[in-house]
Amino acid sequence: MTRTSTHAIAAVAIIAVALTPVLTGCAANETPTTSPSQAGSASSSSAALSGTLSASGATSVQAAQQAWVAAYQTANPGVTVNYSPVGSGAGRSAFSAGAVGFAGSDRAFQTSELGAGKFAGCTATSDALDLPIYISPIAVVVNIKGVTSLTLDPATLAGIFAQKITYWDDPAIKATNAGVTLPHAAITAVHRADDSGTTSNFTDTMSALAPSVWTWGNVSTWPSDLKGEAATGTSGVIAAVSGGDDMIGYADESQAKSLTKVSLLVNGTAVAPSAAGAIAMVDASQQESGRAANDLALSLNRKAAGVYPAALVSYVIVCQDYKDQATAQLVKSYIGYIASNDGQQTASSAAGSAPLPASLQAKVLAAVASIQ
Repeated sequence: MTRTSTHAIAAVAIIAVALTPVLTGCAANETPTTSPSQAGSASSSSAALSGTLSASGATSVQAAQQAWVAAYQTANPGVTVNYSPVGSGAGRSAFSAGAVGFAGSDRAFQTSELGAGKFAGCTATSDALDLPIYISPIAVVVNIKGVTSLTLDPATLAGIFAQKITYWDDPAIKATNAGVTLPHAAITAVHRADDSGTTSNFTDTMSALAPSVWTWGNVSTWPSDLKGEAATGTSGVIAAVSGGDDMIGYADESQAKSLTKVSLLVNGTAVAPSAAGAIAMVDASQQESGRAANDLALSLNRKAAGVYPAALVSYVIVCQDYKDQATAQLVKSYIGYIASNDGQQTASSAAGSAPLPASLQAKVLAAVASIQ
């Protein structure tokens, strides 16, 4: 991708993208994905609210955000929520610049990125909070003529994206796919062109399970020394894989459509992407240390038994204390809704995501209540 030559131009571009009209900023009278009763918690707690809440970030949660916005605005006709799916990195940058009320990100801010006074929309003494609100498997998707099922072990998966395995009939692929006719065709691996939390989670999976093959670690921007085909956003990856032959890519499972989804061979068992497998990974994970009391970033355990390892946790990033109290109230109301039972069920129905475990949900709701 072409990079801008100055920080000033980049900052202006971030703010402009964050405020661009978007698909998920549905009209208040749009037919909701859920019934009004499902958005009751939002309605009962914030019926008198009005104003516009702008947000941007992860493309993985686009389907969930569309459903959340539609249900919330039906219950709160005085509020407009605009969510721009521009990618996790762009969302974090827009939040840091004060261009949006909250960001969506498939990775939390690193501790080195946090600190009072670093976020333009927060008070000078306030830090940002990372609050998990969406748990979903990342599907490895392929488009190979005649192939309707495929199983890859982590080392082979990493070898494909590290460009060490370049043909579909490679012995390493054939070894885990007995009976599958694989063509002698070059593999085209599609990766995200933008700074992506999905990429961060996907590369973290390969780094955790096949570190001797995937040697670039957990990165949110694809390594520049690796080629392949680049596509912007989750929809871009799906379009690229769908539009070509002998393709492979990775994307949030909710947007994988009719593409063939790869099962991952973990500890001798082939595991397909599923909400249950993603929840199992979160249940096996711990809260990161060294963070503020209400910052709920997780250290994900991708090696635990029975998990689907290539899963992601998507966060909303908010201020602990906002400079603008109107924004604070809108953020508390909207995020409180999406983290509620009603909101989590709405996302599950619309995107196939896994509802937050009860213990984690309670912590998220307590953190939301502390926002001011």
